[in-house]
Amino acid sequence: MPEPLKNWFNPARFAAIGDLLAELQPGFDRREFVHRATTGLEPLSILGRMRQGTLALRATLPPPYREALAVLHRLAPRIDHPFVGIMLPDFVGQFGRDHFDESMAALHHLTRFSSGELAIREFLRRDLPRTLAVMEGWSRDENEHVRRLASEGCRPRLPWSFQLPALIADPSPVAPILETLRADPSLYVRKSVANHLNDISKDHPAWMLARLRAWDLTHPPTAWIAKRAARTLLKAGDAGALALFNFTGRARVKLDAFKLTPRRVKLGQRIEFNFTIRSLATRSQRLAIDYLVHYVKARGGTAPKVFKLRELTLEPRTKVALTKSQVIRDFTTRRHHPGRHRVEIQINGEICGGGDFVLGRAG
Repeated sequence: MPEPLKNWFNPARFAAIGDLLAELQPGFDRREFVHRATTGLEPLSILGRMRQGTLALRATLPPPYREALAVLHRLAPRIDHPFVGIMLPDFVGQFGRDHFDESMAALHHLTRFSSGELAIREFLRRDLPRTLAVMEGWSRDENEHVRRLASEGCRPRLPWSFQLPALIADPSPVAPILETLRADPSLYVRKSVANHLNDISKDHPAWMLARLRAWDLTHPPTAWIAKRAARTLLKAGDAGALALFNFTGRARVKLDAFKLTPRRVKLGQRIEFNFTIRSLATRSQRLAIDYLVHYVKARGGTAPKVFKLRELTLEPRTKVALTKSQVIRDFTTRRHHPGRHRVEIQINGEICGGGDFVLGRAG
């Protein structure tokens, strides 16, 4: 099992942060900070540990908000882990809501060393137009971390944070930010823009596709964003998304000779499946081929996860053989449970066939 992500916030790291703060702030009570940050740490989630660290900062830094910010500005470049550094923007999000201008300047600085994506949402929830106006300016910043925050922070369905119902209902206020970043040279920024648009596609697919159609998809960075942004719609076989990327609509194919081995596995072992796709059409077909694994859940039901397999052009009356293998192992984001799992092949959004394997109990 990989180490839980929550262990990024561990007693040793909080002790190290305490040492740094003692260097930066005369009279800093290092012992009190470490005590508050680490007491009852073990059962807390990763975000629970982060918040406990934030509260420990508030209890031990100078009470005036501006003085505390000055210490955090000096601390940020010295924390050795970018995710752990997110505790500093969290301080801004929790305790700087009544100091808008100072807090925006602080997030502009601190996000360069971690990310202010969780913290900025506190201000979006409180005053959406004012905060988006600042973020629109950030979308033109010279620093890629700041530009990414302009997109990532206002995603309507950002993982690990609360949703933004106003932007779920109407994504148009973020359009200027997405337009500015549609051809960003940084992959870090482009990933955020694509994920933001993918969020929007779950509630407003037509709005999202209309925006992509208006973009220059011959420009490689923009095309990359668009393809990743449309991934949920493509996997669902959305006709508009398929047409935008020149995939055939409903595929005229037959799935032959699907074979999955072994049929019984233990955690850590590999499954392999192979099959043939045979064209039934008289014209070339552009195909998006995915596979689904229906994972058994803790209570016995199943939930599918879609994986991309391949894109190809299938000529008339021809066939192609495909093979894929995958190790069945636990991740920090997915735990496997014993039982019958199903693998299915999906072509242009339609299930064409598949087979089962049984995952045995550990030990």
